[in-house]
This record gives sequence, C-alpha cells and structure tokens, in this order.
Amino acid sequence: MIAGLVRSMRPKQWTKNVVVFAPLVFDVKLFNVGYALRSLAGFILLCLVSGAVYLINDLVDMEKDRQHPRKRFRPIASGEVSRSPAIVTAIAVPAVALPLGLYVHPTFGIILACYLVLQVLYSFWLKNLVIIDVLVIAAGFVLRVAAGVPLVQAERFSPWLYVSMTLLALLIGFGKRRHELVLLRASANAHRQSLQEYNLPLLDHALTIVTASTLMTYALYTFSAPNLPPDHSMMLTIPYVLYAIFRYLYLIHVKEVGGAPEEVLLSDRPLLVAVALWSLTILLIMYVLN
Repeated sequence: MIAGLVRSMRPKQWTKNVVVFAPLVFDVKLFNVGYALRSLAGFILLCLVSGAVYLINDLVDMEKDRQHPRKRFRPIASGEVSRSPAIVTAIAVPAVALPLGLYVHPTFGIILACYLVLQVLYSFWLKNLVIIDVLVIAAGFVLRVAAGVPLVQAERFSPWLYVSMTLLALLIGFGKRRHELVLLRASANAHRQSLQEYNLPLLDHALTIVTASTLMTYALYTFSAPNLPPDHSMMLTIPYVLYAIFRYLYLIHVKEVGGAPEEVLLSDRPLLVAVALWSLTILLIMYVLN
C-alpha cells in the first residue's frame, strides 16, 4: 500500500520542481549555504505538494485512467491502492507541507498554496477547457520558478527567464496533448474532455509558434539581461537550447513520444547530454568567467 501511494505521487515527475533552483543559480548565489539549504527545503516541499496533487488527479480520473493503455496500470486505477488511504494522504501531505512552507518563508508559503489551489482546480475543472488546460500547465511551472525567488532574496533574476519558462512549458504542454491525441486516437474523448476540441493541425501550429517564441525569448535574455557578463558570453548557450528543442520536436513528431516529458528527458541520452552541457556552460559563465 505504501509503495503504491509513493508511486501514485509520481517521484519521476518531481524533476519538474528542479526549476525552483533557477533563482539560486541565476542570481549567483549557488555557493551560499544558507540560500542553498532554503532552496532545497523549498524543492522538497514542492515535491510533497505536487505529489499530493497527483493523488488527487488520479482519484478524479480513476475511471478514465482505466481506459488508457498506460495509465490503467497506475496504483489507484488498477486497484492496488484504495480510495480511502489515497484521500487521507492527499489531505495530510499538504496539511503538513503548507505550514512548513510559511515557516521557510512567508512569500514562498503563499506561492506554494497558490500552486496547490491552481492544480486542484486543474484536476477538477480546468483540464477540461481547451487551451486553458495547457496555459495552467505553464502557470504551474512559472509558480515553481517564482517560489524560488523569495527563498534566495533574488535581486538580479531577469524577467526574461519567467517568459522563457512560460513558453517552454507551453511547448511541453502542447507536445503532451499531441502525444495523447495520437496515442488514444478514436478513444481520446473518453479519456480527456478537452481532447475533443484539439486536432493535429491546431497543435502543430501551436508548437511552431511556441518554438519560435521560446528560441527568440531565450536569445534576447542572453544579451539583454542586466545580471549577465557584459561580453555576452551567455549567448554561447543558445546552440544547446536550439538542439534540445529541436530534439524534443523530433521525439514528438518522429518517435511519437512526449506524453511524459520527464521520462523523455531522463531516457533520451542526446537530450540529456544537451541539458547537461547547457547547465555546465551556464555555471562556467556565471561563476568562473563573470
């Protein structure tokens, strides 16, 4: 039962919460032990709250998940975990995490609560609204980034990174909807109500627009953000972003994956290498050359 509950909280998807460390890194405070520990505490609390949200989502979608070729094996949908312990856990975890979030930092606690409310609304209602469902996914990523700002008292965190994160999250969200539409085909409507309002041409156009916007926004960040080296060396990271996004589009359109972006990131070696090289180059520029 406990193992099933942990799997239902989707530890693999906790990688999304890594973006809470973005203010720590980009505000050049990575080696400040106090700020690093607070960011780590924020990451753990975000993981707990997002895990509770996944429990709520699985409880709401239990019957629909049983019609899905992959989701029917989830612990709640398969019957491995019954409703009662899942409900108790989904209530108990936020009841502990939210007060701890306020203790770590009041503003962080408020953002954490807003994230929880938004995701609960998504589970019960917003995920059934076409386009709004993907915008809410993007908002969740932005809140994760914003949650890290008060933890490190960021002073030089560029607004361009918020825009870049929003667009990147939209890219992932539309890619996920495309994968669901291709995977489920005729039965897509039975699994997710909003899928009946999508089609492949619409999603492909959305992906094209968001891809171009993401690349342009990140490029503008690399030479216009005030906290970056004056020699514009951050522009050296643009090729990694270009490759990573094109690789992700290749996986969506050619390999027909993308339903679980965190699995794509952790399982596709070229994409993982691109992200690793991007991270290492940023650390070199921000902490060695700056």
